[in-house]
Amino acid sequence: MLNDIKKDTQTRMAKSVEALRHALVKVRTGRASTALVDHLKVNYYGSDMPLTQVASVTVTDARSLTITPWEKQMVGAVEKAILGSDLGLTPNTAGTTIRLNIPALTEERRRDLTKVVHGEGEDAKVAIRNIRRDANQQVKELLKEKLVSEDDVRRSEEEIQKITDKAIKDVDDVVKAKEQELMAV
Repeated sequence: MLNDIKKDTQTRMAKSVEALRHALVKVRTGRASTALVDHLKVNYYGSDMPLTQVASVTVTDARSLTITPWEKQMVGAVEKAILGSDLGLTPNTAGTTIRLNIPALTEERRRDLTKVVHGEGEDAKVAIRNIRRDANQQVKELLKEKLVSEDDVRRSEEEIQKITDKAIKDVDDVVKAKEQELMAV
């Protein structure tokens, strides 16, 4: 029972760290990446589809993306999705090809993005701490039901704390790596 709680805690904390990594992919650095537009939804015949399912997205060079919709009538819908997104980029259309030029980040913008990254990291830490709290409550429930001893509870709480410390260190590492990536010119 206690091992199941610890395994579940470890799995959930690892998922929180992975969710942070996924969220930080959207924070743009000075380089072009197809991950920048992965989260965009395009209105495709009345339903919202991911951009990658209606067009091919390629990195042309370090500062530009090329989006080529598979159907000519989708060009307008893709443009609309890009303009309506939180990217702050303006699409340049030439026929059926849409180009996104990614401007170089200013020092001020880099600092703002660093604050966003730190905020995402704090959110992940809060989620990890909530997982720790839930695990400790489950262990205490087992004690109330007299299924484990107080020594087992104390030992389990220490092990859960070690798992938590490792997960928080992983979050700090991910945030630090993204911050260095942002501040690199």
